[in-house]
Amino acid sequence: MRRDQPGSASQLLRRLGLGEIPLTHDAFHELQPWRAAAHLEELLMTCGALPSIDKYLCSFQRWLPGHLTGIADPEHAKTIRLFATWHILPRLRTRAERSHITPSIRRFAAEQVKHATAFLQWLGERNSTLASCGQIDVDAWFAENTEHARTCLRAFLNWPMQSRRCRRSLSIPKMKVSRRAALSEDERLDTLGRLLTDTEIPMRLRVAGVIVLLYAQPASRIVRLGVDDVIRDGDTVLLRLGEPASPVPDPVAALLLEHIANRDNMNTATNPASRWLFPGRRAGQPTRPDHLSALLNEVGVPTAAARGAAIRQQLLELPAPVVADALGYHDRTTSRLRNETGGTWSRYAPGDHEPGRTPTTHAGHTGDPPPPVPGGLHVDHWA
Repeated sequence: MRRDQPGSASQLLRRLGLGEIPLTHDAFHELQPWRAAAHLEELLMTCGALPSIDKYLCSFQRWLPGHLTGIADPEHAKTIRLFATWHILPRLRTRAERSHITPSIRRFAAEQVKHATAFLQWLGERNSTLASCGQIDVDAWFAENTEHARTCLRAFLNWPMQSRRCRRSLSIPKMKVSRRAALSEDERLDTLGRLLTDTEIPMRLRVAGVIVLLYAQPASRIVRLGVDDVIRDGDTVLLRLGEPASPVPDPVAALLLEHIANRDNMNTATNPASRWLFPGRRAGQPTRPDHLSALLNEVGVPTAAARGAAIRQQLLELPAPVVADALGYHDRTTSRLRNETGGTWSRYAPGDHEPGRTPTTHAGHTGDPPPPVPGGLHVDHWA
C-alpha cells in the first residue's frame, strides 16, 4: 500500500494530526478501510497515545455495525443490537479485563450474533416472532441445524427468556459434549522426538510444539508467554506456566534458548523490543493462536490431541492439584481428567505428608511432590 494512498495508515495519521479524526477508540472503529485503521490504532496503543484495549474486542466492535446495517427488518436489527450490547459485549469486556480474548472467542461471539439473526429471519418465514416463539419452533430449528449452530444459538435463546422478551417456559435441548481422542503415548513421544531433531521444521514451531507435548498448553496460552517466563537458575532452565515454575529438560532447554536468541518478527518497526516469546506482526501483539495452531497441525502436531496426551501422562505421574498449579489448569479439570485416566493419585491430599501430620497446606509446600518433570519424558535418546 502506497503511503499517500487515501485510507492508508499514513493518510489516517495525517487526518488525525489535522483534527479530522478524534483520538478515541470509537472513532477508529468507524473508519475504513478497517485494516489500516486497526493497524494505526494498535500502533497508537503501543506508544501510549491511546489507552490499551483488547484487539479482539476492538475487532468485534468494528464488525458489529456493518452486520446490523445488513439486517433488512428494523425490529430484527433492534433485537440483535440489544442482544449484542447487553449480552455479548459485557462478556467480552469481562473476559478482556480478566485475561485476554482469543481469536476463537471473538469468532464465536460473531457467530452467536449471526445465528441469532438467522433464527429471527427463520421465525419470520414461519410467520412467527421472538415474542410468539413456541416450543415447537425451538424443537424444529434444533432438528434442522448442526450441533455447532445449536451451541451458537443457546445464549440468544436464554437472553430473551431472562429478559421476558419471549416465553420463559421454553426448553432448550441439552448440548452434546464430544471430545477428540488424545494421541497415544507412543505417538506423543515420537512426535516430540521429531521436533527435537528435525531441523527442517521452523524453530518457532518446534518450540511451540514441544510446549504443547510436554506441558499440555493450548496455543492461546503459549502465545501469551514472554521471554521473562523462561527462567535461568544456574544451569537449570524453568518455564513459568503456573506455580511453581516447571523444569525444562536439557535438550528442550537448549532449543528454547536458541529460539529466544533468534525470534521471528523482531526486525519490523512494530516489534523492535518485543518481550513476547512468539512475537506477531502487529504492533505490541504476539502471534495469533489460531494461526499457530494451524501451522502446528501442518507439521504433524494436532494441538488438541497432543494436549490431551500430555495432561493425561502428567496425571499418571503426579497428583492432580500439583499438575493444576504447575501447568496453570483449574483443579476441577485435572481432577476430572485424572478420574477418566484412572490415575494412581486418587487418594492424594495436598499438604504436609509427614507421619502424624494433618495435610492442611497447599500443594507445592513441604511434603508435596516436586514440580512436574514434563510428561514422563526421558530425553536421553534425543540429547
